[in-house]
Amino acid sequence: MRRSLTASLALVLLNGFTFFAPARAAPQTFNNALPVAAGEFVFREQFIYRKAGDGPGPADRELKVRGALSVLGYGVTGNLAVFGILPYLDKELKLTTPGRQRLTRDTSGIADARLFARYTVYRRDAPGRTLRIAPFLGVELPTGDDDDGDNLGPLPAPLQLGSGSWDLSGGIVATRQTLDYEMDAQVSYKLNTGANQFEFGDEVRLDASFQYRLWPRELSTGVPGFFYGVVEANLVHQEKNKASGVRDDNSGGTSFFLSPGIQYAMERWVLEAIVQLPVTQNLKGTALEDNYVVRTGFRVNF
Repeated sequence: MRRSLTASLALVLLNGFTFFAPARAAPQTFNNALPVAAGEFVFREQFIYRKAGDGPGPADRELKVRGALSVLGYGVTGNLAVFGILPYLDKELKLTTPGRQRLTRDTSGIADARLFARYTVYRRDAPGRTLRIAPFLGVELPTGDDDDGDNLGPLPAPLQLGSGSWDLSGGIVATRQTLDYEMDAQVSYKLNTGANQFEFGDEVRLDASFQYRLWPRELSTGVPGFFYGVVEANLVHQEKNKASGVRDDNSGGTSFFLSPGIQYAMERWVLEAIVQLPVTQNLKGTALEDNYVVRTGFRVNF
Protein backbone atom coordinates (compact mmCIF):
# COMPACT_ATOMS: atom_id res chain seq x y z
CA MET A 1 0.00 0.00 0.00
CA ARG A 2 1.30 3.46 -0.83
CA ARG A 3 2.02 5.33 2.43
CA SER A 4 1.21 9.04 2.80
CA LEU A 5 3.95 11.66 2.63
CA THR A 6 3.42 12.58 6.29
CA ALA A 7 3.74 8.96 7.40
CA SER A 8 6.84 8.48 5.25
CA LEU A 9 8.57 11.54 6.70
CA ALA A 10 7.75 10.55 10.26
CA LEU A 11 8.97 6.99 9.67
CA VAL A 12 12.22 8.25 8.19
CA LEU A 13 12.94 10.59 11.12
CA LEU A 14 11.93 8.03 13.72
CA ASN A 15 14.27 5.42 12.25
CA GLY A 16 17.28 7.54 11.35
CA PHE A 17 16.74 7.39 7.57
CA THR A 18 17.01 3.58 7.50
CA PHE A 19 14.05 3.20 5.16
CA PHE A 20 12.92 4.91 1.95
CA ALA A 21 13.33 8.66 2.34
CA PRO A 22 10.84 11.01 0.67
CA ALA A 23 11.99 14.25 -0.93
CA ARG A 24 12.70 16.88 1.72
CA ALA A 25 13.33 20.60 1.98
CA ALA A 26 17.01 21.47 1.54
CA PRO A 27 19.30 24.46 0.91
CA GLN A 28 19.10 25.95 -2.57
CA THR A 29 22.44 27.78 -2.73
CA PHE A 30 24.60 24.94 -1.35
CA ASN A 31 24.48 21.26 -0.36
CA ASN A 32 23.31 19.65 2.89
CA ALA A 33 24.42 16.69 5.04
CA LEU A 34 21.32 14.49 4.71
CA PRO A 35 22.07 11.10 3.16
CA VAL A 36 21.11 9.75 -0.24
CA ALA A 37 19.74 6.24 0.42
CA ALA A 38 22.10 3.45 -0.65
CA GLY A 39 21.43 2.45 -4.25
CA GLU A 40 19.17 5.46 -4.92
CA PHE A 41 19.63 8.62 -6.99
CA VAL A 42 18.70 12.25 -6.50
CA PHE A 43 18.49 14.60 -9.49
CA ARG A 44 18.29 18.37 -9.27
CA GLU A 45 17.81 20.85 -12.11
CA GLN A 46 18.31 24.47 -11.22
CA PHE A 47 17.84 27.42 -13.56
CA ILE A 48 19.88 30.55 -12.83
CA TYR A 49 19.67 34.18 -13.83
CA ARG A 50 22.39 36.53 -12.57
CA LYS A 51 22.67 40.25 -13.20
CA ALA A 52 25.77 42.27 -12.28
CA GLY A 53 27.33 45.57 -13.25
CA ASP A 54 29.33 48.55 -12.12
CA GLY A 55 28.51 50.24 -8.81
CA PRO A 56 26.12 53.18 -8.25
CA GLY A 57 25.77 55.57 -11.17
CA PRO A 58 25.44 55.01 -14.91
CA ALA A 59 26.69 51.47 -15.57
CA ASP A 60 29.26 51.19 -18.34
CA ARG A 61 29.31 47.42 -17.95
CA GLU A 62 26.38 45.06 -17.52
CA LEU A 63 26.79 41.30 -17.11
CA LYS A 64 23.92 38.83 -17.51
CA VAL A 65 24.36 35.11 -16.93
CA ARG A 66 21.58 32.65 -17.77
CA GLY A 67 22.02 28.96 -17.28
CA ALA A 68 21.07 25.59 -15.87
CA LEU A 69 22.83 23.37 -13.36
CA SER A 70 22.18 19.63 -13.69
CA VAL A 71 23.08 17.73 -10.51
CA LEU A 72 23.02 13.94 -10.10
CA GLY A 73 23.74 12.27 -6.77
CA TYR A 74 24.06 8.58 -5.92
CA GLY A 75 24.06 6.84 -2.55
CA VAL A 76 27.01 4.43 -2.53
CA THR A 77 26.34 3.48 1.09
CA GLY A 78 24.22 4.93 3.86
CA ASN A 79 27.10 7.30 4.69
CA LEU A 80 28.84 7.88 1.34
CA ALA A 81 27.26 9.81 -1.54
CA VAL A 82 28.84 11.00 -4.78
CA PHE A 83 27.65 13.91 -6.93
CA GLY A 84 28.22 15.30 -10.40
CA ILE A 85 27.32 18.84 -11.52
CA LEU A 86 27.18 19.90 -15.17
CA PRO A 87 26.43 23.59 -15.88
CA TYR A 88 25.20 25.13 -19.12
CA LEU A 89 25.73 28.90 -19.22
CA ASP A 90 24.93 31.84 -21.50
CA LYS A 91 27.10 34.85 -20.60
CA GLU A 92 26.53 38.33 -22.03
CA LEU A 93 28.61 41.41 -21.24
CA LYS A 94 27.60 44.86 -22.49
CA LEU A 95 30.20 47.61 -22.19
CA THR A 96 31.01 51.08 -23.45
CA THR A 97 34.36 51.70 -25.16
CA PRO A 98 36.46 54.86 -24.58
CA GLY A 99 34.95 56.13 -27.86
CA ARG A 100 31.45 55.71 -26.31
CA GLN A 101 30.55 52.80 -28.57
CA ARG A 102 28.23 50.26 -26.97
CA LEU A 103 29.46 46.69 -27.48
CA THR A 104 28.15 43.24 -26.59
CA ARG A 105 30.41 40.26 -25.99
CA ASP A 106 28.86 36.87 -25.29
CA THR A 107 29.35 33.12 -25.24
CA SER A 108 27.28 30.06 -24.37
CA GLY A 109 27.74 26.34 -23.87
CA ILE A 110 28.84 23.71 -21.36
CA ALA A 111 30.87 25.15 -18.49
CA ASP A 112 33.27 23.43 -16.10
CA ALA A 113 31.81 20.28 -14.51
CA ARG A 114 32.31 19.35 -10.87
CA LEU A 115 32.58 15.98 -9.11
CA PHE A 116 32.57 15.56 -5.34
CA ALA A 117 32.02 12.98 -2.62
CA ARG A 118 30.40 13.51 0.78
CA TYR A 119 30.81 11.19 3.78
CA THR A 120 28.77 11.29 7.00
CA VAL A 121 31.12 11.18 9.99
CA TYR A 122 28.58 11.95 12.71
CA ARG A 123 24.92 11.16 13.13
CA ARG A 124 22.58 11.56 16.06
CA ASP A 125 19.02 10.37 15.60
CA ALA A 126 16.07 10.75 17.94
CA PRO A 127 12.30 10.47 17.46
CA GLY A 128 11.27 13.20 15.01
CA ARG A 129 14.74 14.68 14.51
CA THR A 130 18.25 14.01 13.23
CA LEU A 131 21.65 15.70 13.20
CA ARG A 132 24.25 14.92 10.51
CA ILE A 133 27.80 16.22 9.93
CA ALA A 134 29.57 15.39 6.68
CA PRO A 135 32.86 16.56 5.13
CA PHE A 136 33.11 16.68 1.34
CA LEU A 137 35.89 16.84 -1.23
CA GLY A 138 35.65 17.55 -4.95
CA VAL A 139 37.34 18.59 -8.15
CA GLU A 140 36.26 20.97 -10.91
CA LEU A 141 37.12 19.69 -14.38
CA PRO A 142 38.06 21.94 -17.36
CA THR A 143 35.12 20.83 -19.52
CA GLY A 144 34.13 24.36 -20.62
CA ASP A 145 35.75 26.25 -23.49
CA ASP A 146 38.48 28.58 -22.25
CA ASP A 147 39.56 30.07 -25.59
CA ASP A 148 36.36 31.62 -26.97
CA GLY A 149 36.64 34.93 -28.81
CA ASP A 150 34.82 37.35 -31.09
CA ASN A 151 35.76 40.03 -33.62
CA LEU A 152 37.44 41.98 -30.80
CA GLY A 153 39.75 39.07 -29.98
CA PRO A 154 39.82 36.53 -27.13
CA LEU A 155 37.18 36.97 -24.44
CA PRO A 156 38.47 37.97 -20.98
CA ALA A 157 38.96 35.00 -18.64
CA PRO A 158 35.95 35.79 -16.35
CA LEU A 159 33.67 35.73 -19.41
CA GLN A 160 34.93 32.36 -20.66
CA LEU A 161 32.80 29.28 -20.01
CA GLY A 162 35.71 27.41 -18.46
CA SER A 163 38.91 28.17 -16.59
CA GLY A 164 41.08 25.58 -18.33
CA SER A 165 42.36 24.42 -14.93
CA TRP A 166 41.74 21.56 -12.50
CA ASP A 167 40.50 23.08 -9.25
CA LEU A 168 40.03 21.43 -5.85
CA SER A 169 37.34 22.17 -3.28
CA GLY A 170 36.39 20.82 0.12
CA GLY A 171 34.62 21.61 3.33
CA ILE A 172 32.17 20.40 5.92
CA VAL A 173 28.39 20.69 6.16
CA ALA A 174 26.02 20.08 9.07
CA THR A 175 22.26 19.53 8.98
CA ARG A 176 19.68 19.40 11.76
CA GLN A 177 16.22 18.32 10.65
CA THR A 178 12.94 17.93 12.54
CA LEU A 179 9.37 17.44 11.40
CA ASP A 180 8.86 21.24 11.51
CA TYR A 181 12.12 22.73 10.23
CA GLU A 182 15.64 22.16 8.93
CA MET A 183 18.85 24.11 9.60
CA ASP A 184 22.03 23.75 7.52
CA ALA A 185 25.49 25.30 7.79
CA GLN A 186 28.53 24.88 5.57
CA VAL A 187 32.15 25.99 5.46
CA SER A 188 34.01 25.44 2.16
CA TYR A 189 37.24 26.36 0.41
CA LYS A 190 38.03 26.28 -3.30
CA LEU A 191 41.66 26.10 -4.42
CA ASN A 192 41.96 27.46 -7.95
CA THR A 193 44.95 26.58 -10.10
CA GLY A 194 46.14 28.38 -13.23
CA ALA A 195 45.83 27.88 -16.98
CA ASN A 196 46.56 30.09 -19.99
CA GLN A 197 48.68 32.34 -17.75
CA PHE A 198 45.59 33.18 -15.67
CA GLU A 199 44.53 32.03 -12.22
CA PHE A 200 41.27 32.85 -10.43
CA GLY A 201 41.63 33.75 -6.77
CA ASP A 202 40.91 31.09 -4.15
CA GLU A 203 37.45 31.24 -2.60
CA VAL A 204 36.16 30.79 0.96
CA ARG A 205 32.43 30.43 1.70
CA LEU A 206 30.28 30.40 4.82
CA ASP A 207 26.69 29.34 4.11
CA ALA A 208 23.59 28.90 6.26
CA SER A 209 19.99 27.94 5.53
CA PHE A 210 16.75 27.72 7.52
CA GLN A 211 13.65 26.04 6.13
CA TYR A 212 10.38 26.16 8.10
CA ARG A 213 7.18 24.27 7.31
CA LEU A 214 4.45 26.85 6.72
CA TRP A 215 1.75 24.41 5.54
CA PRO A 216 0.22 22.26 6.80
CA ARG A 217 0.69 23.63 10.31
CA GLU A 218 -0.47 20.34 11.85
CA LEU A 219 0.71 16.97 10.51
CA SER A 220 -2.02 14.56 9.47
CA THR A 221 -2.50 11.66 7.08
CA GLY A 222 -3.31 12.23 3.43
CA VAL A 223 -1.28 15.44 3.03
CA PRO A 224 -0.08 15.70 -0.62
CA GLY A 225 2.93 17.87 0.16
CA PHE A 226 4.64 20.38 2.44
CA PHE A 227 5.15 24.10 1.78
CA TYR A 228 8.30 25.64 3.29
CA GLY A 229 9.56 29.17 3.71
CA VAL A 230 13.32 29.47 3.26
CA VAL A 231 15.94 32.02 4.33
CA GLU A 232 19.59 31.56 3.39
CA ALA A 233 22.78 33.56 3.97
CA ASN A 234 26.04 33.36 2.01
CA LEU A 235 29.33 35.02 2.92
CA VAL A 236 31.81 34.72 0.04
CA HIS A 237 35.42 35.90 0.01
CA GLN A 238 37.60 35.59 -3.09
CA GLU A 239 41.27 36.42 -3.41
CA LYS A 240 42.50 38.55 -6.32
CA ASN A 241 42.95 36.92 -9.72
CA LYS A 242 46.42 36.61 -11.22
CA ALA A 243 47.37 37.26 -14.86
CA SER A 244 50.89 36.22 -15.86
CA GLY A 245 51.73 36.00 -12.17
CA VAL A 246 50.59 39.58 -11.41
CA ARG A 247 47.63 40.17 -9.08
CA ASP A 248 44.66 41.96 -10.62
CA ASP A 249 43.69 44.83 -8.31
CA ASN A 250 40.24 44.97 -9.97
CA SER A 251 39.19 41.53 -8.78
CA GLY A 252 38.38 39.73 -5.56
CA GLY A 253 36.69 40.93 -2.38
CA THR A 254 33.97 39.93 0.04
CA SER A 255 30.19 39.73 -0.50
CA PHE A 256 27.30 38.89 1.81
CA PHE A 257 23.97 37.69 0.39
CA LEU A 258 20.62 37.25 2.13
CA SER A 259 18.20 35.05 0.21
CA PRO A 260 14.44 34.50 0.71
CA GLY A 261 12.90 31.47 -0.99
CA ILE A 262 10.14 28.87 -1.05
CA GLN A 263 9.93 25.09 -1.51
CA TYR A 264 7.08 22.66 -2.06
CA ALA A 265 8.02 19.07 -1.15
CA MET A 266 6.01 16.08 -2.35
CA GLU A 267 6.76 12.39 -1.87
CA ARG A 268 9.41 12.23 -4.57
CA TRP A 269 9.54 15.78 -5.97
CA VAL A 270 10.52 19.21 -4.68
CA LEU A 271 9.77 22.49 -6.48
CA GLU A 272 11.86 25.48 -5.36
CA ALA A 273 12.77 29.11 -5.97
CA ILE A 274 15.06 31.61 -4.25
CA VAL A 275 16.44 35.14 -4.84
CA GLN A 276 19.98 36.01 -3.70
CA LEU A 277 20.20 39.69 -2.74
CA PRO A 278 23.53 41.35 -1.93
CA VAL A 279 23.53 43.06 1.47
CA THR A 280 27.16 44.21 1.36
CA GLN A 281 29.83 43.96 -1.34
CA ASN A 282 33.36 45.00 -0.44
CA LEU A 283 35.00 44.39 -3.80
CA LYS A 284 38.41 45.40 -5.09
CA GLY A 285 38.84 48.16 -7.66
CA THR A 286 36.34 48.03 -10.50
CA ALA A 287 35.18 44.43 -9.93
CA LEU A 288 31.57 43.94 -11.05
CA GLU A 289 28.92 44.04 -8.32
CA ASP A 290 26.00 41.60 -8.24
CA ASN A 291 22.53 43.10 -8.50
CA TYR A 292 20.72 39.82 -7.78
CA VAL A 293 20.70 36.10 -8.58
CA VAL A 294 17.46 34.16 -9.18
CA ARG A 295 17.40 30.37 -8.84
CA THR A 296 14.41 28.18 -9.68
CA GLY A 297 14.12 24.48 -10.31
CA PHE A 298 13.12 21.05 -9.08
CA ARG A 299 14.54 17.98 -7.37
CA VAL A 300 13.48 14.34 -7.62
CA ASN A 301 14.49 11.16 -5.72
CA PHE A 302 14.43 7.83 -7.59
